[in-house]
Amino acid sequence: MINYLAVLVAAVASYALGALWYSPVLFEKLWMQLSGLSETKLKEMKEKTDMKKSYAFGFVGTLVSAVVLAYLIEMAQWTSALQGVLLGVLVWLGFVVTVELGSVLWENKSWKLFLLQTGHNLVSLVVMGLVLGLWR
Repeated sequence: MINYLAVLVAAVASYALGALWYSPVLFEKLWMQLSGLSETKLKEMKEKTDMKKSYAFGFVGTLVSAVVLAYLIEMAQWTSALQGVLLGVLVWLGFVVTVELGSVLWENKSWKLFLLQTGHNLVSLVVMGLVLGLWR
């Protein structure tokens, strides 16, 4: 049976991790550099965007990922934190890496940006898998 409180906690943890990952504390400057963004350009983009709406939709997407991961853990009948982490890694490798690879191959994005963004996805899925595998 799915623990929906664990799903919510996993989604919040993942979303908070994303905020930290792309903050000045960790990789904001590197992400901006690799994305070709200046402080001015980023500020302009934020002014043109409904940030509350973007954050809300972003969280819904994270919540959907947590629900799907919880269902996969349930379907596999896995019951440990390690198994949750393993599923996070497998989902990342099988779906995130393979889909995001196109941005390097066809959109000429750098390997460094690919590693930064997919690295965030890996850590996010591992954290969600850990929470969901641990808290059943």
